[in-house]
Amino acid sequence: MRVEILNCPIDTMDMNATVSSIDDAIQKNRRVHHVVVNAAKLVNMRRDERLRDSVINCDIINADGQSVVWAAKFLGKPLKERVAGIDLMTALVELAQRRKYKIFLLGAEEKIVRAVTEKYGAEIVAGYRNGYFDEEEAAAVAEQIAASRAQMLFVAVSSPKKEIFLNRYKDTIDAPFIMGVGGAFDVIAGKVTRAPRWMQKSGLEWLYRVIQEPRRMWKRYLVTNSVFIYLVLKEKFARK
Repeated sequence: MRVEILNCPIDTMDMNATVSSIDDAIQKNRRVHHVVVNAAKLVNMRRDERLRDSVINCDIINADGQSVVWAAKFLGKPLKERVAGIDLMTALVELAQRRKYKIFLLGAEEKIVRAVTEKYGAEIVAGYRNGYFDEEEAAAVAEQIAASRAQMLFVAVSSPKKEIFLNRYKDTIDAPFIMGVGGAFDVIAGKVTRAPRWMQKSGLEWLYRVIQEPRRMWKRYLVTNSVFIYLVLKEKFARK
């Protein structure tokens, strides 16, 4: 089941249902393109048509940000829970270890690959490469991933590049599961730490990120969060 928030469809599945659905798709070799949306992405989708197309064409769309979950409830379209990209990736890598699935890490430095292999075993990594490629190289990157025959692809490059790349080349990649993961690789490598659990549950993880990376994050969150609140209020009272 899906609800629509700010003209974006979002699945109402919780974490367990999402992982189960992905596992089932991989076992049946059925392709699933996954994406998570937060306040910033929902705002940016309104002015970037390619980003919007890349998101709404996904097979599973989860709410990453707690603010999206609150907005959904406020608009009378409740979601079961937040499905954070980093938490989903962790659950899926653990699943890969149990099921002996192969993964590909796009946008990964060697220290990130080492962190993954030390924790989950080198046998699950079918391949990896950095995320520094331009439009002319994108097709070759997609073919490299396809050649690895990985069942899961995790892409950690900037938005909207990762969403557009996956939407454009998913047929070439031909992996059962593909997903953009934002800053998840930095968390895995220990470069960035997660907010305490109470901040995650309180919807303050964005503030924790601003504290860690103020120069890069403050403007992004100040602007997009303000616009997001405005758009949610506008939708609420327009309906009334």
